[in-house]
Amino acid sequence: MVSVILILMGCGSKKDNPKPTPTPVLTPTEAALSAPAQNSVCTSGTILSATESTISFSWNASDNTNSYNLIIKNLLTSDSTTQNTTLTQLDITLLRNTPYSWYVVSQSTKTSATAQSAVWKFYNSGPGIVTYAPFPAEITAPTLGQVVSTTTGTVNLTWTGSVVSPDVITNYDVYFGTTSSPAITASAITNSFLNNVAVAANTTYYWHVITRDVNGNTSDSGLYQFSVN
Repeated sequence: MVSVILILMGCGSKKDNPKPTPTPVLTPTEAALSAPAQNSVCTSGTILSATESTISFSWNASDNTNSYNLIIKNLLTSDSTTQNTTLTQLDITLLRNTPYSWYVVSQSTKTSATAQSAVWKFYNSGPGIVTYAPFPAEITAPTLGQVVSTTTGTVNLTWTGSVVSPDVITNYDVYFGTTSSPAITASAITNSFLNNVAVAANTTYYWHVITRDVNGNTSDSGLYQFSVN
């Protein structure tokens, strides 16, 4: 009789309840920019004065997003502003006769992960402007403050140029040296790179690029510096 009771007790043991599967957190996706268009002359703004106008920025809604940061950069001064919104359109007052870049960062209240859109550039037009200066060249390598290692005693300088359509870039001037006022190293080159530039170890170098278009207009990338270890 005792043996029967033990068997019944063993059969009555409970199974552990399975743990619920956690709901995955969906991260924001990249917003698609709409206006102002890439490399455009922005003439659709509302003119406020000879120096300012209001520009309408718009983009397509991104998935899993609660709000957006609109980042606008003055390409002449490198000053940036950030505007937060839950909408997909904002009107912003900007300086006229000035080139800008802009992009949108998608955000969610459910995660710290974000998604950045492409970066677009435009020129906010002003009175009396018939042609527009090129956008300042974007330095791609070496980047600002980068520490470079080289086994050949040389570095390659690279950048990206762009202009307001239908203008065309004709050439670049490259200034390079060990002071914050570097001398011109190469003039009127048509490539967006300068290879095999001689450098020395334990030295800091400064450089910038002047972009020139078919109308003779120019722009300056701004001064960059890097070090060789």
